Amino acid sequence: MASRGKTETSKLKQNLEEQLDRLMQQLQDLEECREELDADEYEETKKETLEQLSEFNDSLKKIMSGDMTLVDELSGMQLAIQAAISQAFKTPEVIRMFAKKQPRQLRTRLAEMDRDLMVGKLPRDLYTQQKLEILTALRKLGEKLTGDDEMFLSTNAGTALSQFERVSTDLGSGDKVFALASVEVEKAKQ
Repeated sequence: MASRGKTETSKLKQNLEEQLDRLMQQLQDLEECREELDADEYEETKKETLEQLSEFNDSLKKIMSGDMTLVDELSGMQLAIQAAISQAFKTPEVIRMFAKKQPRQLRTRLAEMDRDLMVGKLPRDLYTQQKLEILTALRKLGEKLTGDDEMFLSTNAGTALSQFERVSTDLGSGDKVFALASVEVEKAKQ
C-alpha cells in the first residue's frame, strides 16, 4: 500500500509539472509571436493564460493544504506561478527553469545573454530585465552570487522583484506554506 501512495504522489507531481510546462510554454510562445498578433488578440490570449495559471495556483493551494508529502516540492511551483501572475518575472523561460530548480541552465542562459549583449544582439533594457530575473531566481534557489551580481541586483531591482523576494521569503518553510494555504482556505470559505 505504501508503494502505491508513492506511485500516485510521483504521478501527481509529474502531471503538475507537465501542466506547468504547458502553461509556461504557452506564455513563451505568446511572447515569441507577439508581433504577429494584433494588440487585442495578444492581450486577450495573455489574460486567458494568466487566468489558467491562477486556477492552477488555486489547485496547488488545495493540494498543499491536504497533502503534506508534496508541500516542499509544490511550493517551488507555486512561487513560480505567483511570479508569473504578479509579473515579477516577464520571461517564461526563466520562470520554467526556476520552477524546475535548474540553476545550471539559468547560469548558461545568463552567459548567453552576456554574449548577445556584447555583439549587439540583445538590447540593454531587455538584458537588464532578464538578468535581474535570473539572478533573483538563482538567489532563491540558494545559489551563491558574485559581488558584482549582488551589486547589479541591488542597483536594478524594481518593486515587482522586491515583492517576489518578500513573498518567497515569507513562504520559505513548509510550515509557512501550509499556514498560508490554511489562511487562503479560510478566506475562500467566507
